[in-house]
Amino acid sequence: MPMPFDAQSDATDDALLARFARGDRVAAQSLTLRLTPRAFAQAKRMLNDVTEAEDVAQEAMLRLWRIAPDWRPGEAKVTTWLYRVVANLCTDRLRRRRGVGLDAIAEPEDPAPGAERLLQDRDRASALETALQALPERQREAVVLRHLDGCANPEIAEIMGVGVEAVESLIARGKRKLSELLGGAKDELGYEET
Repeated sequence: MPMPFDAQSDATDDALLARFARGDRVAAQSLTLRLTPRAFAQAKRMLNDVTEAEDVAQEAMLRLWRIAPDWRPGEAKVTTWLYRVVANLCTDRLRRRRGVGLDAIAEPEDPAPGAERLLQDRDRASALETALQALPERQREAVVLRHLDGCANPEIAEIMGVGVEAVESLIARGKRKLSELLGGAKDELGYEET
């Protein structure tokens, strides 16, 4: 018997996936609402394209539904599996893009500016996004997973298929490069020297 939707919010991802595999549509809806925004956010940061990020998030969730009957709880976290699938799908798309010039890639949509604070926040986010896109692919992936998605280093290692030491090195190199790229724009972005 399916559980009421409100009762699903405390269920683990593993439990919801197992319920979905047994035909519980409410569990599927709860897991979709929980995981799709994470998949989309990761894809958007990696691809810098809303439309492609939506496609990647949808494909990753479809793959999750396909593997649900074979899912073995305890082997990996559902989110770890999902982050890895999203990262692989994004990597495939980025490799296909390499033949396309930067001018052929659409600029991200800017939100309509309001107050001065909104403009400054937008400029900061844009500067960070531009700097992230300048990082080598693996460094960008590690930095995004750690500092924007909040994953722990062991989880990132599992997602990326490398050791924890490699993750630490990728993050450290990525942060140094970001600091170099953003260091000259502190005054322009409204940051005081610290």
